[in-house]
Amino acid sequence: MAWFTKEYEQFFDELNNNNEREWFNANKSRYEKHVKKPFEAFVSDLILRMQQYDSACQIQPKDAIFRVNRDIRFSKDKTPYKVQMSAVVGKGGKKESSLTGVYLELGSQHLRVYGGVYQSDKEQLRKLRQEILYNTEDFSNVINEKSFKRVFQEIRGEKNKRLDPEFAEILDQQPLIANKQFYYFANLDPDLITSDKLVDEIFKAFEVSLPVRNFLMTPLLD
Repeated sequence: MAWFTKEYEQFFDELNNNNEREWFNANKSRYEKHVKKPFEAFVSDLILRMQQYDSACQIQPKDAIFRVNRDIRFSKDKTPYKVQMSAVVGKGGKKESSLTGVYLELGSQHLRVYGGVYQSDKEQLRKLRQEILYNTEDFSNVINEKSFKRVFQEIRGEKNKRLDPEFAEILDQQPLIANKQFYYFANLDPDLITSDKLVDEIFKAFEVSLPVRNFLMTPLLD
């Protein structure tokens, strides 16, 4: 049985056109019934599936799910609500900066699955770059594997303009060593949102990413 109905997508369609507190409060019962509760059940099942890959993923849905409210303190966009639900399913849940699991977004006609390293401190970044420096060919092989490129296309992220000399030496050979972030994402068919195959398809994408994910996680988990 599918986790979501068309009412899930309809809610976000309408929220997109009525992104204000008055509308949200008037439709809060719809949000609770068709969005919040189904999403919690969905994330619970994602956690159970993730435990097959990582037994350390012992979190609860509340540890994984982000609030639908936007943080507008430092944003030019003052709309109060996100137009999708999102969660991090991995051993650290929302506290993870390096995705041992997946980060996902589900909105109306929007289904995206992320992996990789989005935030890292100075020491973690040094370790990642050393891993690429010492294993340049292996890194190139996993990021250029056909299935990874088909599903995720490429490694993304902001770059440093200056690098330590040891890393700058291979910049021409592997430009990604300049990255400050090493993340990737897949846009899945939005029709899956109301399908009972949703979890299966998310984990098909996750399995495709495993060689890249394992390469990036190795220096961070030592």
